[in-house]
Amino acid sequence: MAKTVLTSTTAKAIGPYSLGIGAGDYVFLSGQIPLDGATGKLVDGGIEAQTEQVFRNITALLDNAGVTMDHVVKATVFMTDLKEFATMNGIYEKHVTTPYPARSTIQVAGLPMGAKVEIEMIVWRGAK
Repeated sequence: MAKTVLTSTTAKAIGPYSLGIGAGDYVFLSGQIPLDGATGKLVDGGIEAQTEQVFRNITALLDNAGVTMDHVVKATVFMTDLKEFATMNGIYEKHVTTPYPARSTIQVAGLPMGAKVEIEMIVWRGAK
């Protein structure tokens, strides 16, 4: 099975990994942090601004793969402070579609570049 590398002008890898890989009926998105691909820096602002940027990055990658949030079957959210969970969750809910994907949310000690949130997704092209 051939793998397809996903790229985007709005997101940027900060290490030796692909932003996403398409493999058959599946798309695997690496964890997206609130990185502005144009500047290579985190967006200014708190958890709201950072979560919105993460979804801009995810949406651009999904578009490039020819899928939408309707196709997402699993998400994993990493946060540095679960006290901000309700705020992140409200923004998350605006972007995902029902039936909602399965999801795990994990508090971690730190994220790359000092990000507050990182989200990775698994997509099934047949889910729509």
